[in-house]
Amino acid sequence: MTTLLEKIKTKINNKIKTEQLLIIDNSNLHKKHKSFDSNKFHFKIIIKSKKLRNMKKIDAHKTIFSVLSDEIKSKIHALEIIIK
Repeated sequence: MTTLLEKIKTKINNKIKTEQLLIIDNSNLHKKHKSFDSNKFHFKIIIKSKKLRNMKKIDAHKTIFSVLSDEIKSKIHALEIIIK
């Protein structure tokens, strides 16, 4: 069975040429927040990609959000994105 993290990694790698990709689940850091929903996740994505580095930061983030649009609607509450 494919986990959500594996699915996200696959989607990003299929759409964006990456040199390195790390996804960290930081959901446990948000458990005490008033709006916390255990069915939605807080992810930190650290991505090394020449393609994204050559884009404006806002455009690079929009690209990642576009790739993960279905997951953002249903499973992801927050994304922290670091592009290297």
